[in-house]
Amino acid sequence: MARTTEGDGAPVPQRLLAAATRLFAEQGYDRTSVQEIVEAAGVTKGALYHYFGSKDDLLHEVYARVLRVQQERLDHFSTMDAPVEQRLRGAAADVVVTTIENLDDAMIFFRSMHHLSPEKNKQVRAERRRYHEQFRALIEEGQQEGVFSTATPADLVVDYHFGSVHHLSTWYRPDGPLTPQQVADHLADLLLRALRP
Repeated sequence: MARTTEGDGAPVPQRLLAAATRLFAEQGYDRTSVQEIVEAAGVTKGALYHYFGSKDDLLHEVYARVLRVQQERLDHFSTMDAPVEQRLRGAAADVVVTTIENLDDAMIFFRSMHHLSPEKNKQVRAERRRYHEQFRALIEEGQQEGVFSTATPADLVVDYHFGSVHHLSTWYRPDGPLTPQQVADHLADLLLRALRP
């Protein structure tokens, strides 16, 4: 059975991901070599190829791990026993907080997604589409109940909110005047104000 830890005791896949994330964020995906990643993680190239078939797979996992968390959280908000306005606000704020908590991952992804193989690119788009469709379903539910305005199509409302989320890595600073939760609350409130009948 393959060992899952080397060196400092942390699982090898996590060490590889941590090293790759730091290097991709600092110098860019295309300017980071597999050799630099394995040296930073303190493992062999064989270990990298055992857990991740390629550098491309590492890039995909950087994105996928955040999306998995966000999808689980959205599933939670979607199925809560609460008014749709409360569920949408929770989901809208949560995606902002989880993006800020994983800002390097978000920045790497939006800067480097075009480096993914066509197959991985298609997979990522499908995963993201599922998330956006579930978010849109909350908006449509509120529109059908008359809680939200139907003046703007739900698709456009989704694009509006996620446009803000995707740009967080260009301006949010951890040492800035607002906490992640405050930014999340402001953006969620803006979304709900825009949806008010």
